Amino acid sequence: MTSSPTLTKAPARPAGKSPAGNSPAARAARRRAVLNWVAVHSVAVAAALFFLLPFAFVFLTSVMDDQQALTTDYWPTHWNWGNYSKVWNTPGFLSWWRNTLLYAGAGTLLTIVSSLPVAYALAKFRFRGRNLALMAVIAMMMLPPQVTVIPMYLFWTKQMGLGNSLWPLIIPMAFGDAFSIFLLRQFLLTIPKEYLEAARIDGCGDLRTLLRVVVPMAKPAIAAVALFQFFYCWNDYFGPQIYAANDQDSWTLSYGLESFKAAHHTNWNLTMAATLLVMAPVIALFFFAQKSFIEGVTLTGVKG
Repeated sequence: MTSSPTLTKAPARPAGKSPAGNSPAARAARRRAVLNWVAVHSVAVAAALFFLLPFAFVFLTSVMDDQQALTTDYWPTHWNWGNYSKVWNTPGFLSWWRNTLLYAGAGTLLTIVSSLPVAYALAKFRFRGRNLALMAVIAMMMLPPQVTVIPMYLFWTKQMGLGNSLWPLIIPMAFGDAFSIFLLRQFLLTIPKEYLEAARIDGCGDLRTLLRVVVPMAKPAIAAVALFQFFYCWNDYFGPQIYAANDQDSWTLSYGLESFKAAHHTNWNLTMAATLLVMAPVIALFFFAQKSFIEGVTLTGVKG
């Protein structure tokens, strides 16, 4: 004969007592945590809105009609998506895109190819005059471009015959950029020399060590320099104004946008649509590459 299991009754909770999670102290702690979260994120949301509102204004204005643009009515009554097609089909707009892509793409590639070996030599080689060469690079960074614009203009237009084109802006990038050299050098200083010595023991020369060892390890810095240079070329207005102002077929988006605004100064909806089309590729590129960009900028200042 088996005995039935004995059921034990849980002790009754004393009156006025609550579990530890529901105690007044725990509830007060949760309230403080919620208030702290709201306070911190409200500041972040307010800051985000502060930076996003201009873009929202540009976008909303770009889809308005002519009568509503720049009025007190900030929400479009009719969404005129055809404004973008009007801008895109503007005579010369596609050629401005091609010229800008050529300028930014070729300039970025030439800057990386020419600056990386110089930065590698300044960071890892020991030779007489290395510190003097580094001082010269830093001095070039401090030199205002307005100082050299006249002699460079005379050289490229009078001596080389490359006026009314973007080549006077692209070709010099094949000889290195001071800021890119300095930024890459700062990152290459953080690469342990043991990696380079191991590559040399395996029979790699300097060029092969640079391509097989240094470049894969320096991808964040290369990405940061590439983005800096691409943004500079994409937004450059001064250079195309100097060399390509007299040839509309050589205009870039930054210079062509000024001409577009002058021609459509009463059509602010079209001007905002053109502005958004110019900004969109740069914004998209930054969002896709922001991880490498931030990592490269952060690591380049680790060692001096």
